Amino acid sequence: MAEKTTIVNLTEEEFVHPGNRACSGCGLSIVYRMGLKALGKNTILVVPPSCLTVLQGLYPVASTRLPCVNVTFASTGAAASGVRGAMKALNKNDVNVVAWAGDGGTGDIGIQALSGACERGEEIIYICYDNEAYMNTGVQRSGTTPQGVLTTTTPIHGKLQTKKDVPAIIAAHGIDYVATASAAYPVDFYDKVKKATTITGPKYIHVLTPCPPGWGFETRYTIKVGKLAVETGLFDLYEIDKGEFRLTGASKKLLGKERKPVSEYFKTQGRFKSLNGDIVDTVQRQVDAKWQAYALESA
Repeated sequence: MAEKTTIVNLTEEEFVHPGNRACSGCGLSIVYRMGLKALGKNTILVVPPSCLTVLQGLYPVASTRLPCVNVTFASTGAAASGVRGAMKALNKNDVNVVAWAGDGGTGDIGIQALSGACERGEEIIYICYDNEAYMNTGVQRSGTTPQGVLTTTTPIHGKLQTKKDVPAIIAAHGIDYVATASAAYPVDFYDKVKKATTITGPKYIHVLTPCPPGWGFETRYTIKVGKLAVETGLFDLYEIDKGEFRLTGASKKLLGKERKPVSEYFKTQGRFKSLNGDIVDTVQRQVDAKWQAYALESA
């Protein structure tokens, strides 16, 4: 059995140079550092316009030590497929080809290219960091923005629609590995990325990534806010491995235990300040029903 990853035995090798252009408290900076540790040096990144483009910077002052192909917003899945094809032609099949995009570039603008890559069975890893809005261009609502959230394009009553479940959409393609993770649980994310490198075909990992300026909380609370999303049961950590669903990490430990009310999560962020009690109650009922189903499935 493989040794369980802890902060003690985590590799010390770094693939991100000290200093970058990320905002203070950026959840993506945590996810990026941990993800590259798991992927290792034999990796090529494919990145569309996003906060990650800003974080990395551009050659010759880029913060990443790995080669990166910057592509158009809608083409990430297709471009990653092309890079994989190039590696195959060069007989470099041991290279990790990793598409890394935000929620807008994944679940909205880029979903057609991602869907096509999954349907074709491309040998790529796709990581979506989900900060639940188009943060890089001024905090506009995206498909994964939760209901009621205030953004610059939903400024009065918040977004009317519920959050798009992108992992479920990708899982419906029947690929061998789909997982969720959180910047607040970096070792869990590390292990899932590491596992993805050992599986053939397309792999998809969806990471909840708190954003202090976009979500409206103090920069020192990034981990606290991220953990609350999991502790309230709003965001679940899980794997779908060859069709088998299982909760993992902190979410697995919640089974049979009392969860924190979703209102605790909502009140930590300015983006939820327009939520009325009816929406909060509705969300709480939905979360309770979801976890009741989990409990029945695990019994």
